[in-house]
Amino acid sequence: MTRISPPLIALATATLMALTCSPSLAHGTERGSAKVTLNGAHVSIAYGRPALRGRDMIGQLKPGQLWRIGADAPTTLESDRDLNFGGTIVPKGKHILLARLDEPGKWTLVFSSKSAFDYDASAKIAEVPLTPREAGDSKEMVTVTLTDNSGTGILEIAWGKMRLSASFQPA
Repeated sequence: MTRISPPLIALATATLMALTCSPSLAHGTERGSAKVTLNGAHVSIAYGRPALRGRDMIGQLKPGQLWRIGADAPTTLESDRDLNFGGTIVPKGKHILLARLDEPGKWTLVFSSKSAFDYDASAKIAEVPLTPREAGDSKEMVTVTLTDNSGTGILEIAWGKMRLSASFQPA
């Protein structure tokens, strides 16, 4: 009979626990990230990347319902400067991003101190309108991008043929 050493058992147990408890693997998807430096401001987003797998996940949302934008750990935006989204100032720091379907074709980006599961009105840091459009191509996995368009930042969320975007500048 082969005897397995206690340190090897401990290592195997720790590895198994890390793999099963890791938020990046809970749905079998990896984490995504987007970064941009805009007029000296460093902005980054970290998010989960669930796949559609033939589902219409956005179509299941009801008006007024929050979407956590991604999977597993909350989607976060972090900036070292205040950001101006069309007159709405989002303070520098790390905030949870949520999207709310207000009515068909009308979306709002919500900056929060709490996740979608714990959200209440006191958690709202700021809200900004999102511009929706339908794209010709389909994104199987949630994709968030940050781009610099001649000094104006563009935040875009893509899933399926839906695209939601908002523009911003350092305040």
